[in-house]
Amino acid sequence: MCMTDLTFRFNQINKFTLLALGISAAISQPVMAQTLSGTIVNKAGLPITQAQITVLNTNESVYSDDKGQFVFDQLNAGSIELHVTAQKHSHTNQIVELGEQDIAGLNITLSPSVFDIIDVHATPLHASSIESALPVSVLTGDNLRLKQASTLGETLKNEVGVHSSYYGPVSSSPIIRGLDGPRVMISQNGLDAGDASRVGPDHAVSSETSTATQIEVLRGPATLFYGSGAIGGVVNIVDNRIPHTEESTAEWLLEHNTVANEQMASANMNTSSGQFAWHADGFWRESDNYELAGPAELEHDEHDDHIDGDEDNGELPNSASRSSGYTLGSSYLLENGFVGVSYGRIDRQYDVPGHTSHETDDENEGEAEEHVYADLKQNRYQLISELSFDSGLISALHSKFAYTDYLHKEIENGVIGTTFDNDSFEGRFDIFHNEINGWSGAVSAHYKRSDFTAIGEEAFTPPSQTDTWAVAWLEEKHIDNVLLQFGVRLEQVELSAKSIHLELGEHDEHEDEHEDEAGHHDEDEHEDEHEDEHEELVNFDKQTFNPLSLSAGMVWDFTPGYNFAVSASYSQRAPSASEVFSFGSHIGTRSFEIGALFDVHAEGDEGFHVDLEPKKIEMETAFNLDFTLRKFEGDFGFVFNVFYNQINDFYYQQSTGLFAEAGHGHHEDETEDEHHEGEEETIPVLLFAPVNVDMMGYEAQVIYQLSEPLKVTAFSDSIRGKLSDGGNLPRIPPMRFGLKFNYEADAFSTELSATRYLKQDKTAHLETSTAGYTMLDMNFNYYLSSDGTFGDMVLYLKGQNLTDQHARVHASFLKNTVPLPGRGFSLGIRGGF
Repeated sequence: MCMTDLTFRFNQINKFTLLALGISAAISQPVMAQTLSGTIVNKAGLPITQAQITVLNTNESVYSDDKGQFVFDQLNAGSIELHVTAQKHSHTNQIVELGEQDIAGLNITLSPSVFDIIDVHATPLHASSIESALPVSVLTGDNLRLKQASTLGETLKNEVGVHSSYYGPVSSSPIIRGLDGPRVMISQNGLDAGDASRVGPDHAVSSETSTATQIEVLRGPATLFYGSGAIGGVVNIVDNRIPHTEESTAEWLLEHNTVANEQMASANMNTSSGQFAWHADGFWRESDNYELAGPAELEHDEHDDHIDGDEDNGELPNSASRSSGYTLGSSYLLENGFVGVSYGRIDRQYDVPGHTSHETDDENEGEAEEHVYADLKQNRYQLISELSFDSGLISALHSKFAYTDYLHKEIENGVIGTTFDNDSFEGRFDIFHNEINGWSGAVSAHYKRSDFTAIGEEAFTPPSQTDTWAVAWLEEKHIDNVLLQFGVRLEQVELSAKSIHLELGEHDEHEDEHEDEAGHHDEDEHEDEHEDEHEELVNFDKQTFNPLSLSAGMVWDFTPGYNFAVSASYSQRAPSASEVFSFGSHIGTRSFEIGALFDVHAEGDEGFHVDLEPKKIEMETAFNLDFTLRKFEGDFGFVFNVFYNQINDFYYQQSTGLFAEAGHGHHEDETEDEHHEGEEETIPVLLFAPVNVDMMGYEAQVIYQLSEPLKVTAFSDSIRGKLSDGGNLPRIPPMRFGLKFNYEADAFSTELSATRYLKQDKTAHLETSTAGYTMLDMNFNYYLSSDGTFGDMVLYLKGQNLTDQHARVHASFLKNTVPLPGRGFSLGIRGGF
């Protein structure tokens, strides 16, 4: 990124900031201030301390004292809605009419709950984990710290409806209801993470979880909020990099893990001075190759029933990692909100497992491990502003902007093989209006641009640019005990790719001698470097799409402590650039990928023929239904979700039955019958093509507070993904169920969990089944009371895979070569104030 481009991006951000402040000045009007006070109590009439009382659509928030009392000063007259939350209690909303007189003695009662009910930041309209029409999971506080792992996928893999793609210990990303990649949005504080993790499973998610305050998972289409890239769901990582209050907080953590000899440290803090608030955080992590419970390689007998090889247990080669990062942020606090900026830097070097070299030496024959690793660097700039207004049509204006400079090099034996570069800019306005006939809502304007380049031996997709413009409108209304939600979003997505030289036509066993070591070059170099008659300059037409998303939801509190929710949506997704333009060997997925613009034909026993055909690229269209039943008050609670998702023109990598020689550039090709007979390692040829699919499943969670200290949780989820014309989708996670036991005392708490993953034998063409396994995990917290510099401290011990199970993740591209780690323990200490 040159200095001119960077200056241009900052100028854009500055213009948007001035616009936001201008709107604030134009529509803000002085209104008479009043005082509101009251008490928060439980069902028995006892005071609740540290309950948070918030005036919705404003930054006004206070906490109850040890008598349960709270006071708001300087509230503006009119109708206001209070939102009250407290640990181990259900949330409640109460509308108060403030006139010319102060209000005192307001009494608000909260009911006990076995659920951790947490407000969600991922949606423009207010919602919590039990108030949303769309199923939501939230990790925060101690629960987040105990589940935290080196990757986002491993951190979330035990949440209902969520699995991990597991591409080793450092590049695993979340799978939501069987969908991942470009269908699941990874966002940081509501804006795209801006990395390359949606392009390939071997690319790490750049966002760090150790400094996050909350991670939110929206299961199901969230296209109204985030665009067509969220047709399968959203993972939103929330942190305080842009502080919005004067509150001073700090948190730190030190941890050692035995299974990979991993060392980790993180810290973050917020403070303020006058009208300025400040934030700083940082982390450091380093690990060796992790230990295995069995052999790495999986062998198959003639009947395709898999058995493990005879090699000894040990470590998984190429599974070490080193990473560090920091973030600095500051905000200017206004009477009606804040405006803040931040800068974040991440450096991550992680080995890529599963790479072997088949070359032999004079003394030994066999496979030699290559040292393959990725070097990731990311710079991220953000600007966030939230302004509330006392009168007029507009109640609040939220503005978010991010510029991300991402660079990712894949290095083999000290030589850079491929470089991935993604420069992205994103801007978004959410304009909230005051109630109109009981309806409240927001209008969003959204723009995102991504310039993605892959250069080198494994550049399986040409340099491309994606531009997205969108407007969205969301409304909700309470009618007695029913909440109605409606929304619509219209986008325009443009995909364009640079012209490159490709070897179209027939691929046969003689073409590897014309290998193009770089994969593609600039146009000016082609005349000198590409004289091979089999290669031709390919010009890609710009692809334009207009996705439309519609959604309707209802949450019915049919009796106290229960609600029923239904969500229906129509969502469209423009295919990603890699799904349209790909052409080449993708070593990360061990496949030769061909985009939807191309046609592939088998040529007898000699190979295959590829043509670039003018064709209309269809959009994915999903029809989704979600039904949720919740009981959230009292000592017994449950959440049951059932969903059905029909997706037309679903782009997935269909097996062509053809194989290409593994390696770089152009390849020697085989038919399926010859695949097992050749001496060279081969990879399947996969074609992105649209098919119709049906996905359905359930998610269930039941919690019972047996006694004051002991709580039992049972959970299960299942997803079925199949082609409408018959057959199964590949890499669909298996059904699972489990139990958790939590015991809390004054000085300690502990949890023991067991999860059973069933055998997955509903497989796609050429896909093998995966054996079932059981994971037994535990954690133990000992609370150290401290009034010193480091605040309250917790000494903790976590144990993973206590029975040392040898297990493989069916959803992983590397399940036959990269099993899960063996037994491991994590010892750590954390503190905060």
